[in-house]
Amino acid sequence: MPYIGSRLTMELSKKQKEDLKRKMGEIIAEIPGKSEEWLMVSFDDNKTVYFRGKEMDKAAFVEVKIFGTTEREYKDKVTHLICSLYEKELDIPGDSIYITFSEVSDWGFNGKLF
Repeated sequence: MPYIGSRLTMELSKKQKEDLKRKMGEIIAEIPGKSEEWLMVSFDDNKTVYFRGKEMDKAAFVEVKIFGTTEREYKDKVTHLICSLYEKELDIPGDSIYITFSEVSDWGFNGKLF
């Protein structure tokens, strides 16, 4: 079960959220064994973000969590695709987008661990 959560400085419309969610489904499939079928996506928009001591007009902090592990090359590809997506769709500069990856071994769902 992958999860992609984004904290963003701007407010997103319902359409933007739907479009980004759909494209995140395509992006997560770059990691072997991952697909949109089990993907959970959340947006925490209209937030204040400070970087280097100043308030950012456009910025994003993205968390990608996956059950199990994957090779660095796939994380690099996903990083590139998410940054490109946010640059294109939300006009957030690449140097204002941070992405973290967590590989989770214990993930609960429906009352039990996977």
